Amino acid sequence: VLSNITDFDAEFFSFTPAEAKFIDPQQRVFLETAWHALENAGYADPKHSSIGVFAGVGHNDYLVRNVVPYVARHQDTSVFQLILANDKDFLATRVSYAFNLTGPSITVQTACSTSLVAIHQACQSLLMGDCDIALAGGVAIKVPHHGGYLHEEGNISSPDGHCRAFDIQANGTVWGSGAGIVILKPLSQALKDRDKIHAVIKGSAVNNDGSAKVGFTAPSVGGQASVIQQALAHAQVSADTIDYIETHGTGTALGDLIEITALKQAYASVDPKTRPAALGSVKTNIGHLNTAAGVAGLLKTVLALQHKEIPKTLHFTEANPKLGLTDSPFYIPSSLTEWPKHEHPRRAAISSFGIGGTNAHVIVEEAPVATPSSYSRPWHIVTLSAKSQQALKATEAQLKEFIDRSEPPNLADLAFTLALGRKAFQHRSTFICQSLEQLQEQLARQDTEKLKPSSLKNSESPRVAFLFPGQGTQYVGMGISLYNTEPLFRDTVDYCAARLQPLLNFDLREFFTQEKSTDPTLLRLIHETWITQPLLFVTEYAMAKLWMHWNIKPFAMLGHSLGEYVAACLSGVFDLDTALTLIAHRGRLVWSLPRGSMLAVAQPASELDLSTFSEISIASINEDGGVVVAGPTQSIKQLANKLNTQHITCTTLQTSHAFHSSMLDPILEEFRQLVQQHKLCAPLIPFVSNVTGTWISAHEAQSAD
Repeated sequence: VLSNITDFDAEFFSFTPAEAKFIDPQQRVFLETAWHALENAGYADPKHSSIGVFAGVGHNDYLVRNVVPYVARHQDTSVFQLILANDKDFLATRVSYAFNLTGPSITVQTACSTSLVAIHQACQSLLMGDCDIALAGGVAIKVPHHGGYLHEEGNISSPDGHCRAFDIQANGTVWGSGAGIVILKPLSQALKDRDKIHAVIKGSAVNNDGSAKVGFTAPSVGGQASVIQQALAHAQVSADTIDYIETHGTGTALGDLIEITALKQAYASVDPKTRPAALGSVKTNIGHLNTAAGVAGLLKTVLALQHKEIPKTLHFTEANPKLGLTDSPFYIPSSLTEWPKHEHPRRAAISSFGIGGTNAHVIVEEAPVATPSSYSRPWHIVTLSAKSQQALKATEAQLKEFIDRSEPPNLADLAFTLALGRKAFQHRSTFICQSLEQLQEQLARQDTEKLKPSSLKNSESPRVAFLFPGQGTQYVGMGISLYNTEPLFRDTVDYCAARLQPLLNFDLREFFTQEKSTDPTLLRLIHETWITQPLLFVTEYAMAKLWMHWNIKPFAMLGHSLGEYVAACLSGVFDLDTALTLIAHRGRLVWSLPRGSMLAVAQPASELDLSTFSEISIASINEDGGVVVAGPTQSIKQLANKLNTQHITCTTLQTSHAFHSSMLDPILEEFRQLVQQHKLCAPLIPFVSNVTGTWISAHEAQSAD
């Protein structure tokens, strides 16, 4: 029995309540399970993967008992809408549509073997390259849900409500409800992508009994034995390496007898004394899940592999003597036992046989030992999102509970999966931390009621502009942490420093070494323009490339003075080597000029009176109410004194020269000739010109002037 099968988050899946009430509860539950499966696997946002869906669904009692009587009374729904909401043809495609999955989407129906056949079909699709990832499973839910059955003599249903597979008292099966889904991926790719691997499917097979049996609904020894042998052959493993078999195990006299006979035939080469294999049946735990029975058996087996324990078979007291287990390589475990280790990985098999004769068998083995994450940055961004504030709060509570468990996750892995393996919704919260303890503290005091939802639609991404500062923002020690912890930042700095070394006769990497950050020489050099400008360019460029590597890409840029060269380089106006050459010569030329000063004035440019200071230039207008002027140091001091007497706020900037003033005119021609030697291109990312104050044009960007 499942809890709350009538509950459905219609809004999450973009259904109206009116639409949702007509959809088969089996398909609703399967849709929700599919979402959780994708999230669990880290592929809830399928941007870069082709994901297929292979699944089957049980008989639709809901349509007969609930929908048809309602429509008969109200007649306000079209027949076509009822078909779309209830027909099993649309089980897989509904999932693909809901989550934008573009791989094959196929509903598989073979009665009781449906979900294991779907898993086999998904494996074949992956091997053929039809998709990168496959979602496979099944669902079966009884309606009315809380209802018994009338036992009929000769029927497969148990007279006492218990499934006693292979037991001397076995007299029938019981029916259960459930849904199960696995996410499948080629092992080589899963290892490459460092996915969480729960188990490995070594091989699988599907066949049909044909007509060589007593009736359409009867099982066949030959068909079952054949599919087991085919699966072993496809898996390229020997039968004597299988320690556990999750059987079809319905607990019926005929079914159990034929299944054991087929197993003994398939395992005829195995010596009963050397390697006995345990037999189990999940139906003794949760009943026969019909179309979902096969995936339920697979999930149980994967859990057994993970825990390295063979579970007991419930309601078993004594083997049915007709089965002949005493002289077979099989036994029924009556208690939970440790799964012994061998020279090969632990292996198991799962059988699922459908009424009508379609049989499926799968060979699985335990997952390879995962190599722990190696490099990790010291700080981590943990991101969460949901479609509502209530859901976001619940997600935060789930994360806190997840961290509290006995085997806490690796913080770096947690941050990575939440950032890249989840779909981003409108309501979001973010935590920046260095440890799980810090994250726990932040989660404990987080109050999402104070957060405002993003104004963006789910289909939109926030736009980011990159701003690059100019000279005067430098300090010893800038970028050291990034250089030590971020390989891309370090590689970029190393490349630029190597290219600049012959131009500067100095290695800028001296500034990125922690031990030398307080060196008196560096404290002096960092304010000498011939070093300052290349150092600032390299730091800003490397940081921008790091952000872009994280997929934080600018739609526009603005650079102040030297920063405009970073923007131009990122925009493609010139390549990196050209930019480094220009910046190195620019810094040298400026440093060769007489010293000067700059003054920030909190007054509009139109109101600033410079009539008595002809040698002072307006260097930049940064805002409507503020201006920066530049000129000879003595003149700047006189202007500052005058402004102070007028109670106008002004601040002397930490610069060596009067940048953007007439004092730099002597180097313009030499620099123009240098620029003319290099190819300039039209910008690919818009950026604002320091000269015009608006978007730079292609003509301006390609002009040496």
